[in-house]
Amino acid sequence: MNNSLIRYWEQEFPILRPKKNRKGNRYFTPEDIQNLQIIYHLVKEKGYTLDGARVALATNTKISETVSIISRLEFVKAELQKLKDSLTDKADN
Repeated sequence: MNNSLIRYWEQEFPILRPKKNRKGNRYFTPEDIQNLQIIYHLVKEKGYTLDGARVALATNTKISETVSIISRLEFVKAELQKLKDSLTDKADN
């Protein structure tokens, strides 16, 4: 995600309100990061429109759980891929 996309989503989604210092630098809490991941999942991975994502965030309470599960599964997949690669390297030697 690039900075301009995050700033745009801040304007579009009321749940994104990072703290700012006097210089205007944004400080994201873990909750803000999770909300960004949820929005990213809905808009970029599931193909929701911004309006659709707003409605889904307001009406579906299990979205954060779903995104959390997907994140954990991606981590497990990456670890399994590392294990497979290391076994393949040892077999080649």
